[in-house]
Amino acid sequence: MQKSTIRVLLVDDFEPSRSWVRSKLKVQEHLHIVGEAFDGLEAVQKAQELIPDLILLDIGLPNLNGIRAADRIQHVVPGAKILYLSQEHDIDIVRTALSNGAKGYLLKAAAESELLPAIEAVLGGEKFVSRCLNI
Repeated sequence: MQKSTIRVLLVDDFEPSRSWVRSKLKVQEHLHIVGEAFDGLEAVQKAQELIPDLILLDIGLPNLNGIRAADRIQHVVPGAKILYLSQEHDIDIVRTALSNGAKGYLLKAAAESELLPAIEAVLGGEKFVSRCLNI
């Protein structure tokens, strides 16, 4: 059975991280990166413009952090699923991020093995939290 194409917005201020994620997603036929953003304000604008199904969102962004950006994005694109992809592992920040409606939280350090399972879990309606986080 063919999976439907999932429109992905990639938000990270660190180009090497975006490049790595692009390389992982380009071989997944059902995942299509429709746009990228460098900061939180641009993320909100691009989300409204592109209407993605999934947003891979960093926490530590210039101009507007990922948590505040997610809050705004959920108002303009309520159907988009947000999966944080961040190096931030402070439990209070992770809990705040997840309590604001995000569907998952993936640590960049675990992304090599967890990126695709995290995406599939979130798209399947499940919550996902990196295994090494004790939540």
